Amino acid sequence: MLGGLIAAAPVLATAQDADVSPASQAVLDAQDAAAQLRAAVAKLSDALNQDDQVVALTEVIRGYEQGLSALRGGLREASAREAELRAQFERQRARLASVLGAMTSLQQSPESAMLLHPAGALSNARSGMILSDVTPGLRAEAEELQAALDEIATVRELQASAATMLGEGLASVQEARRLLASAVTDRSTMPLRFAEAPEELQKLHDAAQTLDEFANGVSQMQSDVGPPMEDFEGAQGSLPLPVVGSVLRPYNEADGAGVRRPGWILAAPPAALVTTPWPATIRYRGPLLDYGNVMILEPARDYLLIFAGMSQVFGEVGDVLNAGEPIGLMGGEEAPAQEFGAQFVADAAQGGAAGRPETLYLELRRGQETLDPADWFVLNPVVEPEQD
Repeated sequence: MLGGLIAAAPVLATAQDADVSPASQAVLDAQDAAAQLRAAVAKLSDALNQDDQVVALTEVIRGYEQGLSALRGGLREASAREAELRAQFERQRARLASVLGAMTSLQQSPESAMLLHPAGALSNARSGMILSDVTPGLRAEAEELQAALDEIATVRELQASAATMLGEGLASVQEARRLLASAVTDRSTMPLRFAEAPEELQKLHDAAQTLDEFANGVSQMQSDVGPPMEDFEGAQGSLPLPVVGSVLRPYNEADGAGVRRPGWILAAPPAALVTTPWPATIRYRGPLLDYGNVMILEPARDYLLIFAGMSQVFGEVGDVLNAGEPIGLMGGEEAPAQEFGAQFVADAAQGGAAGRPETLYLELRRGQETLDPADWFVLNPVVEPEQD
């Protein structure tokens, strides 16, 4: 599975070099992301030998996804720089062509320079002096042009190597996802915090008309022990996002149909891993109304974290999760391995994500009121809000 996995892109310079072109810096950033991807995938075989495969496989998948997001940013920057250079070249094409033509003619027939000016030797000498003054400037422009062409070639090398690398690595991370789903099901060491109360949950499920109504009912259920005794309120403003993605629609913002939701809608890649941002007890997991799979976590007494839209959900009601443990996978399908890399590069060059993004709904509640996740969560450095 891991044999001959990912070939690194050519190393162009170190990040500490004093004079690195914009395109080369973008390539360096992308190479760092590629190294993160390779390191994550290389951990797969080790993860299978760990006592807690759930934790180990989660680290493999999350490392891959974060590296993928960083690589997308590097490719986007490099492609933008290439477009800028090409636009500059197009604007100056006519002038550069005439200048290069004149220089080429002089280089091929230097004796013709003595016959350039019909007014005689004095005027010809003046023309020569003018040419001698102009030539260094022309040479500098030619060198700048060559540097720009080199930058474009560098970007092309990056794109080609990235496409190959991603195509080879995709199968490994897909295998890691499959193994994770199996490992969560087989896990037998998960502590139980409180009784499941399946009948009470089933009654709430059957009677609920909305997610809000169901969540209010869950919050009022009594448990025999309670949620993890962690300082959840002290974590305000520092919670990581549950998925490597972007904020598609903020809290209480109307969508195209005028519908407002008291939570965030996050855009995530197909099959992306979803994890809990804080130690929490599973209060509900499973399908609900038309929300798809819903996961309700209790990170502290009177608080609920609600996630909706996953294709798979992990764990059972009553399980106590540590921060960063997996709670599910997004749906959607990635392109076949032979197409994934090329599609990813093409989409990244246009500033988009590979394939059609999936959407995860995130809601935070205290008692019967909803809270703006913006006050609680911090965006990962490789994650940016969606631009309109």
